[in-house]
Amino acid sequence: MASRLEEDLCCPVCCDVFKDPVILSCSHSFCRACLQSWWTEKPIKVCPVCKRRSSRSDPPRNLVLKNLCEAFLLQRDQRASAGSELLCSLHSEKLKLFCLDHQQPVCLVCRDSETHTDHRFRPVNEAARDHKKELQRSLKPILEKLKRFNKVKANCDETAAHIKVQARRTERQIKEEFKKLHQFLQEEEEARIGALKEEEEQKSRTMKEKTEALSREIAALSHTIRAIEKELRAEDVSFLLNYKATVERVQWQPCNRELPAHVFLFSLV
Repeated sequence: MASRLEEDLCCPVCCDVFKDPVILSCSHSFCRACLQSWWTEKPIKVCPVCKRRSSRSDPPRNLVLKNLCEAFLLQRDQRASAGSELLCSLHSEKLKLFCLDHQQPVCLVCRDSETHTDHRFRPVNEAARDHKKELQRSLKPILEKLKRFNKVKANCDETAAHIKVQARRTERQIKEEFKKLHQFLQEEEEARIGALKEEEEQKSRTMKEKTEALSREIAALSHTIRAIEKELRAEDVSFLLNYKATVERVQWQPCNRELPAHVFLFSLV
């Protein structure tokens, strides 16, 4: 009943429920925007259905049809919000099938419609199971990459700490040696300490940049993993509705980006 009623309330041009319907002298109705768009492409203003010439360039609004459409849409929204399952936006029916050609959940009415002629279908639970397996396979290399990044970051943190410890130790040694010398050697001491600090700062900056870059990569990977894991916990239909966007997010990940080369401990002397 609901699907048959919706067919009667659909614009012949856009095949969707009428929006601001107008009526022609031939009694056919259309969305105002659809009719105006149709007419802009035609040399004369004719009915898109029966091709009869329209007597008015600005046809009147079909208030009765407008009220029927508004009542239907309200009822459809109420039905959708009251149900525990997601419903087809076109026919308000349960989404029981998954169209393999369009890669989207559909209802039984959609399956028999012209839009899905000769298409292949699977039950949503089977399609969700297969797509989840595929997404889990895509998740595995990302988890491995996160593990490698964490390992390299730990090495960078260790190297940065070693640089600071070694610099402090070398500084103390230099100061102890130059305390025993005359003013001439005191100037040499200051010069060497200055060079040491400059080298330490340069190497510390380098390690800081690498660490920050790794932190950004790790944050992005962690965000993607959380989003994927959330989708994997979602209901089948909700999962399939968001599947394309989730896959695009996985594919967007620069998985082939080279990891930073192994960081060796610097020696400050």
